[in-house]
Amino acid sequence: MTSRSTNNKILPAGEIAGGAAGRKVFVRTYGCQMNVYDSGRMAEVLAPQGYSQTETLEDADLVILNTCHIREKAAEKVYSELGRLRKIKDERARAGKPTLIGVAGCVAQAEGEEISRRAPVVDLVFGPQSYHRLPDLLVRAAGGAKVVETEFDIDEKFEHLAEQSKRMPLARAASAFLTVQEGCDKFCTFCVVPYTRGAEVSRPLGQILQEAEGLAAAGVREITLLGQNVNAWHGEGPDGRPWGLGRLLRRLAEVDGLDRLRYTTSHPRDMDDELIAAHRDMPELMPYLHLPVQSGSDRILAAMNRKHGRDDYFRLVDRIREASPGLALSGDFIVGFPGETDADFADTMDLVRRVGYASCFSFKYSQRPGTPGAAMADQLPEAVKSTRLAELQTLLSDQQRAFNASRLGITCDVLLEKKGRQAGQLTGKSPWLQAVQVDAPDALIGTIQPVEIVDIGANSLFGRLAGGQYGSISPVDGSRQEAAF
Repeated sequence: MTSRSTNNKILPAGEIAGGAAGRKVFVRTYGCQMNVYDSGRMAEVLAPQGYSQTETLEDADLVILNTCHIREKAAEKVYSELGRLRKIKDERARAGKPTLIGVAGCVAQAEGEEISRRAPVVDLVFGPQSYHRLPDLLVRAAGGAKVVETEFDIDEKFEHLAEQSKRMPLARAASAFLTVQEGCDKFCTFCVVPYTRGAEVSRPLGQILQEAEGLAAAGVREITLLGQNVNAWHGEGPDGRPWGLGRLLRRLAEVDGLDRLRYTTSHPRDMDDELIAAHRDMPELMPYLHLPVQSGSDRILAAMNRKHGRDDYFRLVDRIREASPGLALSGDFIVGFPGETDADFADTMDLVRRVGYASCFSFKYSQRPGTPGAAMADQLPEAVKSTRLAELQTLLSDQQRAFNASRLGITCDVLLEKKGRQAGQLTGKSPWLQAVQVDAPDALIGTIQPVEIVDIGANSLFGRLAGGQYGSISPVDGSRQEAAF
């Protein structure tokens, strides 16, 4: 193992003390939970090289933008941020402080050499399957090379990270992400993921267990399994045969210290009987499921290449709710896909009303270069898409408020994760993935406590420890209200 020094020479790991140990890295993360996971692993890869994380751009010797290509104008937002970073890099250079700037993630994968051409301030560009090679890439960049590394090699990355997790158990929060699957074979016509993350690859069971056990040993109580199509996971089991996600969840429930399990994001076509049964049988598997449908119109679903219809989705939701009646359902919707008519949009609104969601993400369709949807005729005017999105979001917000209101007065287990905004307040997570604010001492961070829900805010539930001696926080003005017991 090696470490970077202040004069960019390579030092043995034992010589990190001194200049190299003072190196700082700033990582800005855009987009999905998998990018959050990747950013954390980048920090772990860099730690043996003498880099510690900083929240201040101006203090960073290395700046990494971990980008996402899903949102509208994602690439242009990155270039805008790079313009700001150029000024910071110039100011630090005048003070004798060299700075390296890297662009990682899906925009890096999609744009490649174009980023170096348009933004000479960038020293290295690397895709989501290359960050385990960061130490070597930094050596090349520090030597003056313009580095572009966008080759796909998910297996190599997973093997490297598995070995790293043995060497470097780091302190963790009460909950953590764990990537088990990457890539996508579905090729929805609106989506860039197959082109930026590659084909579906599943990590083997042994690697996942090793990482999960390390997280639990570091104090993690809840793990969320990640994948572009996480329920398509079919990793190699101990007998050399593929396991499914339902079986993986049951095995993870046996890890000492892990009390809660979640997974995201799922595709309706990959919800098999074993996984649905896990929702029925496993108290460790939280009663929350993110199950995107994207549209309620069969015609638009076919144009999106979703490979399922609205009735297929209805039947699947019925089966899941029969197995787990208290489950909260979340979803994704895209409005204004090319050719979407008023009737198609009405079908989406009808689906939302019939299903009933606890929470949802909804977006206007935007063209992604290289995807089939971008070349389709009948692209809709922005005004039409904006009007439809506003109507859909009003309905979804009403459903979310109704679901939150249905929690009022219940007592549920809450994982207390960190300090809240108010003194003496902790923020936690309900079984249904809602933020919960509760008065409690810091000593309870990282524990799961029964909490009575006493009030509902716009974005949070407010509770008090069941049978405890602490007050609650009013969501209206933040004042403390003493509870009667």
